[in-house]
Amino acid sequence: MSPHVIFWIVFLVLLFLVIYFNIKYSLLKDLSTADRKPYSFSRVQLAWWSVIILSSLISILFFKGVIPTFDTSTIILLGISAATTATGRIIDDSDKSKDILRIQNQNSENFILDILSDSNGVSIHRFQTVVFNLAFGIWFICTVLYNLDHLTGSVNNIIPVVVENNLILLGLSSGTYAAIKTTENK
Repeated sequence: MSPHVIFWIVFLVLLFLVIYFNIKYSLLKDLSTADRKPYSFSRVQLAWWSVIILSSLISILFFKGVIPTFDTSTIILLGISAATTATGRIIDDSDKSKDILRIQNQNSENFILDILSDSNGVSIHRFQTVVFNLAFGIWFICTVLYNLDHLTGSVNNIIPVVVENNLILLGLSSGTYAAIKTTENK
C-alpha cells in the first residue's frame, strides 16, 4: 500500500474520531449554555494540528516501522495550539464567572461562521489565524507526503521543519486572536 493511501486513511480515521467525539462530547465547541453550542476556534486549531501531526507520525510508523524524533519546531507548533486553547479557556472561564452576556452562549450558526466570528461578526484577526493555520497545515501535509515518497536518509527528515519566522507568524497570529478574545464579551 502506498504511503499516501496510508496517510489519508489515518487522517480520515482521526478526523472521524474528532467528529464523533465532537458529536458525543462537544470536543470542538465552546463552553456554553446554548442549545446548539458554537464551535471554538482554539479547539478546532488544536484538533487540526493534532490530526495532521498524528497522521504523519502513524504513517511513518506504519510505512517505515520506526517512530521519528520530532523537530523542536513541531513541538512548538503543537505548543502554540495548546497555548491558544488554554488561553481561550481561561478567558472563557473568567468571562463566565462574571455576570455578562457571552457570545459563546448564542446558538451556533455554522462551523465556518462560528470560528470566524466574535461579538461583532466575522473578524479579520480570526480570519487571518484560520487562513494561516489552514495554509501551513496543507503545506505540512504536502511536505510529509512528498518526503514519504522521496526519503533519503533518516525518517526524522520526513516531518518538515517549520522555520523560526513561520513559527513566529503563527504564534503572533494566535496571540492576536487570544488578546482580542479578552475583549469580545465586554
